[in-house]
Amino acid sequence: MNIETEDNQLTARPPRPLDSFDRKILGALSENGRATYAEIGEIVGLSAPAVFERVKRLRSSGTLTGISARIDGPSSGKDFLAFVHVDADGWGKSERMLTLRRFPEVEEMHSVAGDTCVIMKVRTANAHALEQLLSQLYVLPGVRGTKSFIVLSTYLERGVHADITTEWPTVPLPTS
Repeated sequence: MNIETEDNQLTARPPRPLDSFDRKILGALSENGRATYAEIGEIVGLSAPAVFERVKRLRSSGTLTGISARIDGPSSGKDFLAFVHVDADGWGKSERMLTLRRFPEVEEMHSVAGDTCVIMKVRTANAHALEQLLSQLYVLPGVRGTKSFIVLSTYLERGVHADITTEWPTVPLPTS
């Protein structure tokens, strides 16, 4: 009997769901990636060795993929932020679209459902630099058009946060 196993994955335990300690640890790391295990332990109510073991488990499971620096755009000479919607023939995840990953100005790329194929978060020095980047899009085969949304102000910008809102705050509606 010939059984093909090339595409089969090893059957491993499913990842353990995050508990409240894991979420608090991830939240503390997202606030300060340089915090020591002892500092995180004080925040979450665990010993430093317990935090170490949990962080090790979160890394090995792939939940914690790394800790990185957040760089202020304007301080790095990139104060012009835009979201670019790309309309292209076919599905957005093509080799030609993925070549855009080589541009450091492209911070995020998302294949989306709706009236566009790909949404990109782009940070450049100015409008002229954005125009130059867009010109690189239009040389790609299949790109039909773009819509750029220029950011005037940013009220919140953060990565994934592990906390879960269990009770949504009630926001009073303005009276007329």
